[in-house]
Amino acid sequence: MNKSERKIYRRGAVWAFFAVAVIGVFWAVVSTRPVALSPERAALRTPAPLYLFGFGSHQFHVDRDTVRSGETLGELLHAMGMSYPRADALIARAGSAFRPSTWRADETYIAVRKRDAEKSLLYLIYEESPTRYVLFSCGDSLYVKSVERPVVTRERQVAAVIEGSLFGTLQEQDVSAAVAVKLAEVYAYTIDFFRVQPGDRFKVVFEEKFVDDTVSVGAGRVLAAVFEQGGKPIYALYFNDTATGFSGYFDRDGKGLKKMFLKAPLDFFRITSKYTMNRFHPVQRRWKAHLGTDYAAPTGTPIQTTAHGVVDKAGYNSGNGKFVKVRHNGTYSTQYLHMSRIASGIRPGARVSQGQVIGYVGSTGLASGPHVCYRFWVNGRQVNPLALKLPNSEPIPDRYRGAFERTSQPLLKRLDALTYPEQRRD
Repeated sequence: MNKSERKIYRRGAVWAFFAVAVIGVFWAVVSTRPVALSPERAALRTPAPLYLFGFGSHQFHVDRDTVRSGETLGELLHAMGMSYPRADALIARAGSAFRPSTWRADETYIAVRKRDAEKSLLYLIYEESPTRYVLFSCGDSLYVKSVERPVVTRERQVAAVIEGSLFGTLQEQDVSAAVAVKLAEVYAYTIDFFRVQPGDRFKVVFEEKFVDDTVSVGAGRVLAAVFEQGGKPIYALYFNDTATGFSGYFDRDGKGLKKMFLKAPLDFFRITSKYTMNRFHPVQRRWKAHLGTDYAAPTGTPIQTTAHGVVDKAGYNSGNGKFVKVRHNGTYSTQYLHMSRIASGIRPGARVSQGQVIGYVGSTGLASGPHVCYRFWVNGRQVNPLALKLPNSEPIPDRYRGAFERTSQPLLKRLDALTYPEQRRD
């Protein structure tokens, strides 16, 4: 290669190197430059800010935690950077806004901090209940205020076939256990929910309560229901006359669901021994008549009188333990045995209302475990209440009949429109 060719070669190499460098710089700039995204793709890439009680995580550090066992409010505030004198001053300003009795282990609190390097505590929010919280202002201005969260009520409807228990079936439908309790109250006179069988089914229209528009905080009223037990449908339709306050549950013909007596003296129970003329007594260890029905339940479970009446006896003896006997009228009387304690104010001569708590389940007297022995008299003779056909309450009064029909027809259509899911087969 002569001198002239070498000169041309060197110039070409320099230009090639320069071109590669320019391309590299251009690619680096292009590859790191922000790319314009559609709003949909941008939303997917950008994490949504977390909002708790109006504080967004894009503006503040918002952390949720729970109260430790034995941890006081003052200790928690101090652990978050407040001096003890300042924490004491804040708590002293709470007044009626904060009730110390509500401060409990495992309850939720939210700490709101600055997003700067110091991350100092601005607010502490303590959730006293799903619908009420206390805001502690911990910044420059110390103050405490109680806030009631607005509750929104919506209607919901469910149709289900029972596979196990009512509670379990509702849980599978993502329905609060409170609905099961309310159904038990509605059907307290007609259905024993501890004797339901797989294959029994129900439809229910009920109210559900929400805070923040999404968080369920329990159930409101049952508006309509039909429960099929043994193939027999039992309807319950809620009626309320706002002008007079008259309300209740009625079947589709307007007959009241209430009976003179509740089905049982407990809301939820297990029958361990029925009325019989020949039973082996578990304590006395001999065969004898058992003229009552034993309902097993945990100690302390409230016992309700099954009908209106006047307390005839309330006291203790070695066989019955602590007991209450109620006279309902000239025909009927009931008795409740083996209580752990008798409710306050329950003494001979006291008037009691149907469903009123008169005592609590125990095992006093001749009892092998916690239960209530429920006894029933008709004209002075003890009988089996489970075998009696007890009188119903009165039907809906004539003056409300038209309004009841207008209210009940849309509810019946909603129930009829619901379809049952197919029952699982193992």
